[in-house]
Amino acid sequence: MSVSRYKDRKTEELSASLEGHVSRDYQPEEYFQLAEYDPSAAELGSYSNYSYWGSTFRAFLRSPVAVFFLALLVLVLAFTFIEPLLPYAPEANTIYRGDTNLRPCAEYWFGTNSIGQDLWSQIWSGTRTSLLIGFAVACMEAVLGVIMGVLWGYVRKLDFLFTEIYNIFDNVPQTLVVIIISYILRPGVSTMIFAMCLTSWLQTARLVRNQVLIIRDRDYNLASRCLGTPTWRIMVKNLLPYLVSILTLRMALAVPAAIGNEVFITYIGLGVPLETPTLGNLIKAGQVVINEPTLNYQLFLPVLILSIVTVSFYIVGNSFADAADPKNHVK
Repeated sequence: MSVSRYKDRKTEELSASLEGHVSRDYQPEEYFQLAEYDPSAAELGSYSNYSYWGSTFRAFLRSPVAVFFLALLVLVLAFTFIEPLLPYAPEANTIYRGDTNLRPCAEYWFGTNSIGQDLWSQIWSGTRTSLLIGFAVACMEAVLGVIMGVLWGYVRKLDFLFTEIYNIFDNVPQTLVVIIISYILRPGVSTMIFAMCLTSWLQTARLVRNQVLIIRDRDYNLASRCLGTPTWRIMVKNLLPYLVSILTLRMALAVPAAIGNEVFITYIGLGVPLETPTLGNLIKAGQVVINEPTLNYQLFLPVLILSIVTVSFYIVGNSFADAADPKNHVK
């Protein structure tokens, strides 16, 4: 049998089978089958064990460098608060007559300064004060920056007002504002925090505003507005979750930036009074004796602690921001 005749026969058989199905008289119950009503079935959905924060921490822990610096940072932060509670810890401002400019030894682990103060207690007390300034400024920057940035980007009527405020303050260097405030008010920790908080939130607000403009008019936000969802709920539920990685990075960088500003302002003589130990005061005092080879430890030790804190915050902040980005959770 040739191939063409075989194909023709198969075609005729298929046509006859289809004509039999079409001509058949189906009963109504054969078309549809009624299902029983089950209210609990309406609540059933697909299950996923995905956790945003769980995925974020797993992504962060995959970076050994970030984990190392996080552990180092935690140790430094913990010890700054544990050190005053140790039984042998002397008072930071205690002066030991006759024990001036002693190099590190068994009695004075970090040595003493030119007036006989124990640099071990001075450095840890100064680190604690500088971290207090850094965290306070970072928290205020995050709170004000997020609130102002979301309002700036989402409420169109406020765009002109916030833009003009930003243009005015952004043209004035932050360091100059801190110097003026520190000069007008009484020098102290609270003055330093207040001066830095005046303008530190502007960059965060601008960054948040730009991100909000990108996602403000997406379909789910338009649907929420059409359904009558309150504006504050759209901001909190629809907009802020997309800003987690950005805010994490900004807060991580705000702490060392605030500490750096404190060091600079104190270095030029307008910061925290000398009787209050800070990293800025210690670096300023160490700079005086930097040309003495036997006394350069008074500068290197506080600079070492400052470097550990700033580098750790930078690396941990960048790694956690990358891990918190939802785009990096997709396998």
